[in-house]
Amino acid sequence: MLEQRIQQHFIDSADLKYQAAQALSQPITAAVQAILACVTNGAKVLACGSGPSAAQAQQFAALCVMGFERERPELAALALVPDALWAAATTTGAGADIAALARQVRALGQAGDLLLVITTGGNEPALLEAVQAAHERDMTVVALSGRDGGALVTLLRDTDVQICVQHDRAARVREVHALVLHCLCDGVDAQLLGEQEIVL
Repeated sequence: MLEQRIQQHFIDSADLKYQAAQALSQPITAAVQAILACVTNGAKVLACGSGPSAAQAQQFAALCVMGFERERPELAALALVPDALWAAATTTGAGADIAALARQVRALGQAGDLLLVITTGGNEPALLEAVQAAHERDMTVVALSGRDGGALVTLLRDTDVQICVQHDRAARVREVHALVLHCLCDGVDAQLLGEQEIVL
């Protein structure tokens, strides 16, 4: 019984990835171009997420700086500190945890920078405020979301990119998000370094 349950996880994940491949290839391409324009113009990528998605934002920033599968110069990227950590350090009271990410965007972001937001739902107030702060700074936003994109969709501009994994189960969405982040890293490397077979 448990083995069947485990196998079903693999089947469901593979099915969703197969379905998403065609639907998401165009927005992923657009996101690669946006990230490439950002870093080649001397700007930086700020990445953030809520809950487990915050860990994915940290991983993405690390892959930008340290490299993905090939040696290359470092790309300027920084993961914003999850809101709960900053809220514990502040004395401003209620709402500080919601505003923490937006404050970091306003403190660190500049025109030409890019904000990568990762969320399974798209309704977290802290992330919505971070997107608004990015727009105040004339930053491009790449939104990696799930389900129907939530309230986040209503904040996006024509110059932003939405990559939405249309599935209700958060675990499945995060699995596809991990693959999308790898595609972004590989796409940027391919554009910077040219097509090259990866030697394992």
